[in-house]
Amino acid sequence: MYILVLYYSRYGAVKQMAQHIARGIEAAGVEALIRTVPSVSPTTEATEPSVPTEGAPYVTLEELKNCAGLALGSPTRFGNMAAPLKHFIDTTSGLWFSGNLVNKPAAVFSSTASLHGGQETTLLSMMLPLFHLGFILMGIPFTEADLVSTQSGGTPYGATHVAGSDAKKPITEEEKRLCLALGKRLAEITKKLA
Repeated sequence: MYILVLYYSRYGAVKQMAQHIARGIEAAGVEALIRTVPSVSPTTEATEPSVPTEGAPYVTLEELKNCAGLALGSPTRFGNMAAPLKHFIDTTSGLWFSGNLVNKPAAVFSSTASLHGGQETTLLSMMLPLFHLGFILMGIPFTEADLVSTQSGGTPYGATHVAGSDAKKPITEEEKRLCLALGKRLAEITKKLA
């Protein structure tokens, strides 16, 4: 049994969040499988190598199909998920048709350039296809003290990070704890539903 931690990261913040969420998942006794998606290009001749040169391997539909739960992460693009992640999700209609993902728990996470850069709308936009695929979505409850006190990222809809306009702000301690909390909660619910 594993939880798929699937993300796209352009500058590294979402990748770091994925790693913290995976630590939370594994702290709760469930394996975390970290995967990413290739970039997309407006130039149709451009292609990515079949294996990334660094970082997590690219996800397969089979890995998504066989996961017990899902944590989905993306940077914000105009209040929405990034195109590479949406492109992958658009290939999952076979899993929608077969019902393979119905009743599996899922959570979402994101990073933005500014505090008001669309964190919550991005998380909500990521939830929409997951509802269609049959996932059971969860967020972070306000029993997590950092959710109330954070001056950077963190929402009840999922973990977030404020990376700054230059994408160089480090993940704060509060943001790390919220990532860990989301991962632990996802793993605990996954174990109950398995």
